Amino acid sequence: RWEKKSIPSAMATPSPAKSMGDPGITPLSPTHIQKDTDQNAQTGASFIVVVAIDFGTTSSGYAYAFVKEPECIHTMRRWEGGDPGVSNQKTPTTILLTPDRKFHSFGYAARDFYHDLDPTESKQWLYLEKFKMKLHTTANLSIDTELHAANGKKVKALDIFAYALAFFKEQALKELSDQAGADFDNADVRWVITVPAIWKMPAKQFMREAAYKASLVCRENPEQLIIALEPEAASIYCRKLRLHQMVDLGAKTSMNGYSPTDNVGSVMTQAKEHVRRNRQSRTFLVENVIGELWSELTEGDRYVVVDCGGGTVDLTVHQIRMPEGHLKELYKASGGPYGSIGIDYEFEKLLCKIFGQDFIDQFKIKRPAAWVDLMIAFESRKRAAAPDRTNPLNINLPFSFIDYYKKFRGHSVEHALRKSNVDFVKWSSQGMLRMSPDAMNALFKPTIDHIIQHLRELFDKPEVTDIKFLFLVGGFAESPLLQRAVQDMLQGRSRIIIPHDVGLTILKGAVLFGLDPGVIKVRRSPLTYGVGVLNRFVEGKHPPEKLLVKDGTRWCTDVFDTFISADQSVALGETVKRSYTPAKPSQQVIVIHIYCSEKERVAFISDPGVRKCGTLRLDLSGTEAPAPGVRREIQTLMQFGDTEIRAMALDVSTSRSVKASIDFLSQ
Repeated sequence: RWEKKSIPSAMATPSPAKSMGDPGITPLSPTHIQKDTDQNAQTGASFIVVVAIDFGTTSSGYAYAFVKEPECIHTMRRWEGGDPGVSNQKTPTTILLTPDRKFHSFGYAARDFYHDLDPTESKQWLYLEKFKMKLHTTANLSIDTELHAANGKKVKALDIFAYALAFFKEQALKELSDQAGADFDNADVRWVITVPAIWKMPAKQFMREAAYKASLVCRENPEQLIIALEPEAASIYCRKLRLHQMVDLGAKTSMNGYSPTDNVGSVMTQAKEHVRRNRQSRTFLVENVIGELWSELTEGDRYVVVDCGGGTVDLTVHQIRMPEGHLKELYKASGGPYGSIGIDYEFEKLLCKIFGQDFIDQFKIKRPAAWVDLMIAFESRKRAAAPDRTNPLNINLPFSFIDYYKKFRGHSVEHALRKSNVDFVKWSSQGMLRMSPDAMNALFKPTIDHIIQHLRELFDKPEVTDIKFLFLVGGFAESPLLQRAVQDMLQGRSRIIIPHDVGLTILKGAVLFGLDPGVIKVRRSPLTYGVGVLNRFVEGKHPPEKLLVKDGTRWCTDVFDTFISADQSVALGETVKRSYTPAKPSQQVIVIHIYCSEKERVAFISDPGVRKCGTLRLDLSGTEAPAPGVRREIQTLMQFGDTEIRAMALDVSTSRSVKASIDFLSQ
């Protein structure tokens, strides 16, 4: 076995080279990636039921399945207070706190209660919506990251996420208890929470921290919670679909007896009716997913899942491996913040153009409930937008909008519309904004353009050839405008498939994933990860400014020791091994900084684009110190093949395990 003189690591003084202040760590053992099969065989038998929570930007919900009947997926009961024209299988991701910051309500209940408050009173209450995006957009996310409520007050993001998860925990356990006729024990539940695949590690860890805070699971039993990636969940579900549960945009023949000339919308409605009639259970929407891989998908087939949600769009490329139908990721997850709330922002920009930014800003703070009302009215019209629509879309302006505008400006809303140069939006005498279809389509354009641009780039990648199907999932996938745009872009290169309950695809797939987390066997690392180490200095190879002489030995500092490269394939359960030595025998904790980069090849931690993204912490307290003169070696195993990065460590001299943890949230 090959060794290097260990140089004091971890607690050593920073190298004199212009480093990023990292202690020099010397690799003690050669890298070899080994398969650890025993980690895969995590016993899932101890759980009776899997409950998945789809915590979405715009709407959320849960679903569950019993381990003994994995083919029956139950989606949560109907929520009270659904909107007209919106299937209320999921509830809006809105939360209301009392003036003294206690949890009050979630979803439709929160929205309706807030709406019914007296305006003077509602200013004291804290109402939040569409807050999930904050985890994606915050650069240095920490436990202390804050959110703004509708009244402008700040609240801790962790509290809000924990309140929301606690709400779903309570709802799900109540439903399970009602069904069982006895109190259902949380210890019997394996929880799954979905997050976008393009989220970085800090956001995933934040979700886990919120789950600990909500007592979904306790820190001592992390396996009880699985973080699932939204497009992966969708992919698992799509793989099990039977053809009658889908709308195929490219099919020449009729499906379910509908001719393809019917527009997709009517096929969708008829199909929904058909499904509704054939449901066997009244309270639960039970779906049978046994229709394993429809005859169409064979060994090596590749497909793309485009998950279009409220906040983000996630693209995943999977290949099927027979005979078990395991999935292998062919290209790292990509996408961006191009969800349907982009259309809401465009609508807001349009209102600012007509009525003035100053008025809109004031109105949102002074009449927050009426603003929410206006956005709900817009939402239902947004869903009516379609490529061939000719008649205008009417949006109800709340009375307080009209009233407050007159007070604010001294003239009427009607006057503002007449004098604004927005020619597609008119005033109708019934007190509505009348938008031409062109005006509505223009609001969709920036968001849809982003998605199409992204798809184009993805399909240009060499790894992304011969794509058999493109699955369009997520709530935004219901939009006929988006469907048409994707069709126009692909021009028949792949078949576009839209599952029926497109908004529930992720939820159902997340349940399937919780039942069998090993189904996705190979993933691609989104980033390059590694640590800074000291290597022997080689003249001509290493830059002179990285030279460090210590006890007569010439070292090169800041060398990037790569654990895994961006877009590298990693199998589930594969581990990266490294050994580290404490600087002093008495040392209790080794802290090692982890760096990451979007680039595949990195030489030094000081390279452009490399940033410190986390810390690996090895806790040696409670393990006996070695005999004097024996060098202590801590062997660390890191797993990158799962949805979260994990670490384990072993004290080589005693073969005892050492507490290892990786932290990605900035302190």
